[in-house]
Amino acid sequence: MTTTAVRPARTPVRAQGPAHPARYALVVAGLLLALGAAVLAALALGSVRVPPGQVLDALTGRAGPSPYRTIVLDVRLPRVLLGIVVGAGLAVVGAVLQALVRNRLADPFLLGISSGASAGAVLVLVVGVGGGVTTTLALPAGAFAGALLALVLVYALARRGGTMTGARLVLAGVAVSYILSALATLLLVVAGRPEQFQEALYWSLGGLGSARWDTLALPAAVLTLGVGVLLALARPLDLLLTGEEGATVLGLDTARFRAGVFVLASLVTAVMVAASGAVGFVGLMAPHAARLAVGAPHRRLLPVAALGGALALVLADLGARTVAAPQDIPVGVLTALTGGPFLLWLMRRRPEGTAL
Repeated sequence: MTTTAVRPARTPVRAQGPAHPARYALVVAGLLLALGAAVLAALALGSVRVPPGQVLDALTGRAGPSPYRTIVLDVRLPRVLLGIVVGAGLAVVGAVLQALVRNRLADPFLLGISSGASAGAVLVLVVGVGGGVTTTLALPAGAFAGALLALVLVYALARRGGTMTGARLVLAGVAVSYILSALATLLLVVAGRPEQFQEALYWSLGGLGSARWDTLALPAAVLTLGVGVLLALARPLDLLLTGEEGATVLGLDTARFRAGVFVLASLVTAVMVAASGAVGFVGLMAPHAARLAVGAPHRRLLPVAALGGALALVLADLGARTVAAPQDIPVGVLTALTGGPFLLWLMRRRPEGTAL
């Protein structure tokens, strides 16, 4: 992947400094408490309300066999944990993508990565898997290939004359997203499998309803590995905030570094999409809130963004299960209803390309 210089904003770029250690600890503690409260609420509320005492009894193992215990442990807890993992993963990927292209409009959904992952997963469903390969492994593999292809296409289309603007990046992402979504639908039509339209619709709108204990291991492992690697790369990510030339002068091979991190971001996104569908805008909003709270340095930004993304998706899924109960609204619908206006506000507030 060739090096691309990103057009700077008209005013000098100044990365917000790190937060005071006490403030950082307070932010992390507040997010953990809020996430814990959201988890308990998500376990208790829904089409069937579970008394708080029954929730705690189920979690601590004090409850015997009962419908409440089954609802909490077998239905809602895997769904809540998947929401935590997917929300954290999308938020971390969004923060990293924004640093790689030095543009705050970057997001797995807006850049077409999520749609690419969905198209790859649908291709696996249509073609089928064989040779002892399980769907649990084949879907993320197909999603990864689609996500990486989408990212390469968007990056190539948005690049012109060695520069990249926020508007061009979003337009390229939207175009690629529509093309890949149409391709996924065409695959289903040509394959003559109308029963799989429901699965395709699930991926296009996003949802956590398919969460099970046996589907949690892979997303959790990929999230842990991905966040660990990205935290180790925090300093090079910070160097990118100084600009292309500044990072190169300080010894960073920007082309190779970007290519490697793009692949890792595609992998994390693909696994999350394979598990939950294309949930949009979490990777756009959570990093912004995290920067306002703790600043731009990635060693502090990434954990806070992960907690914020997890909290946001757990709350969004709680709303999806309760707003029209007993009907389950796709969680991607609610994130789009909040993320769309946020994107418009962001573009209005920073009309010069929203460079970092």
